[in-house]
Amino acid sequence: MKNLLHVGCGPKSLAQTTPFFNSGEWQETRFDIDPAVKPDIVGSLTDMSALADASMDAVFSSHNIEHLFAHEVAVAIAEMRRVLRADGIVVITCPDLRSIAELITKDLLLEPAYSSPAGPISALDMLYGHRASIARGNTFMAHRCGFTLKALMGSLRQGGFESVAGTTLPERFELWAVGTRNLRSEEDMKALLKAQLMASI
Repeated sequence: MKNLLHVGCGPKSLAQTTPFFNSGEWQETRFDIDPAVKPDIVGSLTDMSALADASMDAVFSSHNIEHLFAHEVAVAIAEMRRVLRADGIVVITCPDLRSIAELITKDLLLEPAYSSPAGPISALDMLYGHRASIARGNTFMAHRCGFTLKALMGSLRQGGFESVAGTTLPERFELWAVGTRNLRSEEDMKALLKAQLMASI
């Protein structure tokens, strides 16, 4: 079995990652800062010291890197890289500031942009964190930084990932990026990214 570290998992488990990781080949370790969601390991994206170096084959990070302060992003990416094996991969998704900004320029800051299991989501929620969750006291949901595709891929490269690929999903106001510790061809990276996207839609 390959080892998947699901960081910032919240209440979700392997079934809520992507079918790429639901192939029967992956064993999940759930990692989150909030003990209330009962992760396997309680910890911060900026401190994964509970995990050994090169102990994971993949890291899946969905909508949590934006909860960090900007200066913490490099630390978190370095931690993700540290726990990955030499041929390991990272998959990161987060809000897309460019598509959110388009809503704001249309003066649609508070109007529902889409519906989620948590209810209607506005541009303001995507920018600063889900207001209803924060109002209930879950301050872990606050957003402290944000990314465009260029910024996200640049952060991965600066963090030591040899190969990166990414794309925007404007209709979902999302960015998806993949990175590998080892050097891979552009074709391989596109295929790895496509596998994630096909699995997620």
